[in-house]
Amino acid sequence: MDQDMVMRARVMLLSANTRVVRGVAGLWIYRTLTPVEPEVYGSKLAYVLVEACDSPLLRDLPERRTALLDEAVEVATALSPANPFRDKVLARALATRRREVGGPSVS
Repeated sequence: MDQDMVMRARVMLLSANTRVVRGVAGLWIYRTLTPVEPEVYGSKLAYVLVEACDSPLLRDLPERRTALLDEAVEVATALSPANPFRDKVLARALATRRREVGGPSVS
């Protein structure tokens, strides 16, 4: 892992002054930091990945949304069962993935 990139991600995270950095910046920050400290940043990465699927930019890209959701499920599954956020982000990622693959439900 490139230590300069890790330092840059940490600086961006600290300067964001928000609990969770969203959007493209959040994806980059948490993708960079999760391999370094998975239990600290993995749940936030999974959260931001699921949230990114609602972006209007991805409206017509179902393959990309599915790839993001697959990544979210993979990241959340890799978290320790002792992680207090694991169950919540994993359930959210799986539910969103299920909706995405199944398409809109007809009631």
